[in-house]
Amino acid sequence: MIMNSMMRFGKRTYVMGIINMSPESFSGDGFIDHDSAISMAKTYIDQGADIIDVGGESTRPGAVRVSDSEELKRVVPVIESIRSKFPDTLISIDTMKSPVAEQAIKAGANIINDIPFPIPR
Repeated sequence: MIMNSMMRFGKRTYVMGIINMSPESFSGDGFIDHDSAISMAKTYIDQGADIIDVGGESTRPGAVRVSDSEELKRVVPVIESIRSKFPDTLISIDTMKSPVAEQAIKAGANIINDIPFPIPR
């Protein structure tokens, strides 16, 4: 997928590879190791993923909220590395915090993947 290309929703299915940078991830697949996250991104891209989605806070019911600074520490270096190593890859930031979304876009994310309402804690 070339970043400057137009996505044509409804014409085909787009595949998103998920990189959970949260040890409290709902699915139990959270990374805390930057190198492992980049390796997984490469695997997803090699397998044909159109978008790499990076998240730094679990939205599972009962999850403890993390601070903006903790979420930024988790996601920004990963986004910067993916952008550097795979410049044509679309990257989304999975966050419900506007400061995190803003910094993620500055770090190289193309898409903001937000949930429509806060998860009850």
